[in-house]
Amino acid sequence: MKKHEVTEAARTEKELFFDDDDEKRAIFGVEDRFLKAVKNIFGVGLVARNNSVKLIGEEAPVARAEQALLELRRLYAQGVAVTMREVEGISEAIANEGAFDDKGQRIEIFAQQVYVRPKTQGQAAYVEAMRQNDLVFSIGPAGTGKTYLAVAMAVSALKKREVRRLILVRPAVEAGEKLGFLPGDIQAKVNPYLRPLYDALHDMMDYGQLRRYMESDIIEVVPLAYMRGRTLNDSIIILDEAQNCTAAQMKMFLTRLGLRSKSIVTGDVSQIDLPAGERSGLREAEKILKGIAGISFVYLTRRDIVRHHLVQRIVEAYEKYEEGQPGRK
Repeated sequence: MKKHEVTEAARTEKELFFDDDDEKRAIFGVEDRFLKAVKNIFGVGLVARNNSVKLIGEEAPVARAEQALLELRRLYAQGVAVTMREVEGISEAIANEGAFDDKGQRIEIFAQQVYVRPKTQGQAAYVEAMRQNDLVFSIGPAGTGKTYLAVAMAVSALKKREVRRLILVRPAVEAGEKLGFLPGDIQAKVNPYLRPLYDALHDMMDYGQLRRYMESDIIEVVPLAYMRGRTLNDSIIILDEAQNCTAAQMKMFLTRLGLRSKSIVTGDVSQIDLPAGERSGLREAEKILKGIAGISFVYLTRRDIVRHHLVQRIVEAYEKYEEGQPGRK
């Protein structure tokens, strides 16, 4: 029997009805793009008529496709704009794990009536870990929301006055912070490496407010080398691209944590750019700190990628290629 061929005995149907044209348009998508994505992910037949959609196929895929559509209805009812990211993220989570539960984890940011929320089960677990622990390590491939969700949580804490400062930190260059060959003063040298953190901040607050907060040092975006000797109280400190910290740099960073502060460390261990023979501080911390109360390690996978749908396929292709290389463990 072909992959999606259904025998008469196994065939089942479910029909969902939508309240009005606005809800239908939001969940169906332009030219039914969202419905087509659900159909392809679950391998079910799908017939849309007026304000209803009928799902046809084997019982389990139909039930899961129905669950995905009901989840999209719930988001729409909460005022969340349904996009292809939501459709694919929720559907993939249900298809792969049998369920999707973001635990209602909306993250409140400065933009009015705009919220950041986890889009996959892995991201929901990551947000929960950040809420519950003072030190969280998030490890996973590009596009899984490691940095974006960390910045969103930090901005939310600042808005709620749970902390007084945000410190966002990155290794200034991937291989040893050798900045001298770059043109310009020190700010001009490090800014290109800190750009992803600025981009996330710009999504969550307007330019004037961000500038005021940075001028008053409520928000700092700094290279890792500038952290030595500091103790940070009442703060959230985020270390991004941590796979490119040396072991000594990681220890230095982790010991900056002061009273009433939290730290979030993000990295992708498949993209270590340190010189040959140099130990990655992220890999070493993973070995040393696991099991300590108050410290959480969260592992995101390609299932959690929420960038362009091709990014997930690109990551998967590279993983398969690298696994096949001689001498790779």
